Amino acid sequence: MKLFIIIGAINAMIAVAAGAFGAHGLENKLSAKYLDIWEKATTYQMYHALGLILIGIISGTTTANLNVAGWLMTFGIVFFSGSLYILAVTQINILGAITPIGGVLFIVSWLLLVIAVWKL
Repeated sequence: MKLFIIIGAINAMIAVAAGAFGAHGLENKLSAKYLDIWEKATTYQMYHALGLILIGIISGTTTANLNVAGWLMTFGIVFFSGSLYILAVTQINILGAITPIGGVLFIVSWLLLVIAVWKL
């Protein structure tokens, strides 16, 4: 589905911009701990942006599991990376409780991708 390629490409672009902002704009504003959190958010966002592009490329040939996988991966980026970005900037530690929701969404999305490709 073209939509997941677009969502993936936009997320890849955001991950690159956020990484650059973290390295240059936040360098002297956040402690090493929170810069590391920011970097983890950008890394996972990029990995899953590439996953979305992959889903978009192969989605024309397989099952509805890929559609669900794409949406779970998209929401995983929002919950996982989004909560880490906000945590790094605000240092409100309770936001870290949201991050595992995104992690679970990532895991389930990858599992659905495996199942969908297995069924090809």
